[in-house]
Amino acid sequence: MKLKILIVEDDLKLKRIIKDFLLNENFNIIETDNGEDALELYFSEKPNLIILDLMIPKLNGFEVLKEIRFHNKDIPIIMLTARGDEEDILKGYDFKVNEYIIKPVSMKILVAKVKSFLRKDLVNSELIFKDLTLNTKERTLKVKDNFIDISQKEFEILTLFLKNKNKVLTREEIITSLWGYDYYGDIRAIDSQIKRLRKKINQDYILTVRGLGYKLKEENDENKK
Repeated sequence: MKLKILIVEDDLKLKRIIKDFLLNENFNIIETDNGEDALELYFSEKPNLIILDLMIPKLNGFEVLKEIRFHNKDIPIIMLTARGDEEDILKGYDFKVNEYIIKPVSMKILVAKVKSFLRKDLVNSELIFKDLTLNTKERTLKVKDNFIDISQKEFEILTLFLKNKNKVLTREEIITSLWGYDYYGDIRAIDSQIKRLRKKINQDYILTVRGLGYKLKEENDENKK
C-alpha cells in the first residue's frame, strides 16, 4: 500500500512541483489550497504525513495544526512557509509541528525529510496489546497468531484504543476521530461498531465505563464491569 501525503498549499505552482517530486517517489498524494478542506481531507483520507503552508485561506496553518494535534499527536506534520520570524517558528513548535521549513527549499531536501519522518513512523507501525497485534501500515490485525478480518472503521477504532491504552474514550471523541468534528449522525452509532469489533477480537478486550465511554481493559480493571 502506498503511503499517503496531504499537501496544503495555496501557491498552485509550488504545490504542483511538490506533488510531482513526491509522485516520482511513489507516494499517494492528496491536495488542497485551504485550511477547511485540509481538515476534511485529514479526517476522510487519513494521510500518513502532512505538508502544511502557514498562510492559507479560510483557516490558517496554525489553526489546522492545532486542530489536528488535538486528535492525533503522532502524524508527522511539516510546516512549509515563507514566514521565518522567530515568533512564528516558536509558535509552530509549541503547536507540535515536527519540522518548520522556510521557503524557498530544495525539493530534494524536502523529499528527504518526508522519507525520514515516514521511516521513523514505519518503525512504530505495530501496536500491541495483550494478544492483539495491529500493524497500522499494512493494516492487518492478528489475535494471537491468527489474522482477523475487520472493516476499515473497526480498524480505525481499534487503532484509536491502542494509541490511548490508559484513557477512557468518550463516544464524542471516537466519533470525531472517525468521522470528523462536523459529524451530525447518531452518536450511538459507535456502540454498534464496538459491538461488532468485540465479537471479532474478544469481548474482554474493550471495557465499557458507565457514563463515560470505553477503554482497553487492563489488569487492574478485572473487577470492573
